[in-house]
Amino acid sequence: MTRLLEQSENLLAHTSLNFKRFLFEQIKWKNRLIGIKGARGTGKTTLLLQWLKQQNLPAATAAYFSLDDLYFSGNSLKETVRDFYKQGGKILVLDEVHKYKNWATEIKNCYDFFPDLKLIFTGSSIIDISKQEGDLSRRALMYEMPGLSFREYLAMKNIIHVPAIPLEDLLKKAGLIKKELPADFRPLQYFSDYIKTGYYPFVLEDTESVHQKINQLVRTIVEYDMVELKDLDMRNAKKLLQLIYVIAQQVPFKPNLTSLAEKTSIHRNSLVNYLHYLEQAKILFLLYPAGRSTAVLQKPEKIFLNNTNLLYALAEEKAETGTVRETFFMSQLHPFHKLQMPKKGDFIVNDKYTFEIGGKGKEHKQIAGVENAWLVKDNLETPVADEIPLWMFGLLY
Repeated sequence: MTRLLEQSENLLAHTSLNFKRFLFEQIKWKNRLIGIKGARGTGKTTLLLQWLKQQNLPAATAAYFSLDDLYFSGNSLKETVRDFYKQGGKILVLDEVHKYKNWATEIKNCYDFFPDLKLIFTGSSIIDISKQEGDLSRRALMYEMPGLSFREYLAMKNIIHVPAIPLEDLLKKAGLIKKELPADFRPLQYFSDYIKTGYYPFVLEDTESVHQKINQLVRTIVEYDMVELKDLDMRNAKKLLQLIYVIAQQVPFKPNLTSLAEKTSIHRNSLVNYLHYLEQAKILFLLYPAGRSTAVLQKPEKIFLNNTNLLYALAEEKAETGTVRETFFMSQLHPFHKLQMPKKGDFIVNDKYTFEIGGKGKEHKQIAGVENAWLVKDNLETPVADEIPLWMFGLLY
């Protein structure tokens, strides 16, 4: 216990408060049980350490424990929390909870047995809290953390600080929003760097090694998180990596399950499940036709990589411009909006707004006659009529 408290103090001492993710202001911190899910590398740990540091309490009262620490391979979480509570503990942050076998049941027990103890935990985006034992879903207030938006990237780099813009506001008054930005701000100057290296907060550490780190991240997610959480055989993990590689070379991928099964040696009946797992892990994004229910797992119409940084890191050939455009648009909207594939256009959002994504010369013919439809163009700095610059969709969160 003493070593865990010392580690907590050391981590807080080295935690910077200079930049905070958007979720920091959205979390209802007064709740007694809070959970944050998200993909590896998106900054969940840093966010919790920042909040804990702001409480300005001694480690014996407010501490951070990571459940992938070797300590928990031989010690019970419930007993550790009991000891912490007996010594005056009031706030406990538990990181990487999915690394501990019976995490949901024991956290639920701690919540019930210690009614004045505040518990905040993080876990992989793959975990489904509603399916965990202990009925934790009724007790915990859950949030999900995506990667950096273009807006957050600009703030993290101290280039420009602007509030997030609701999608409806962007569509109604894009021109006015652009006019309110500083006159000397040139968004396209920074856009290229963001789409290549700006989605994961570790870009601050070392821009040169971002793609290498992303490759390692993907391997870790598949070989450790997915093997543990989805009970996959390690041999299947290797097939999953091959599946990611095959898709990355030809995104947006229109899946032929028979062909994909042959290329990856994955049984056709397992493929749809595996694709769904990879979407939960935030490696892929599956796009389904508008009007079709996704309650039952089905074959998607198109498969994208989750964000443009993955695209540049995993695709061996130069990323195709049209794919980069669509992937960026998708990555900025899918965390908080419903995206489907319409009959006309590239995306329909929230069953209402249709978007066609393209370059400067893109015309309206693909969305002619469609209500609530917009052209979204890259290499465009300022909105014109129903044409909105692609970069502006990076201001949504």
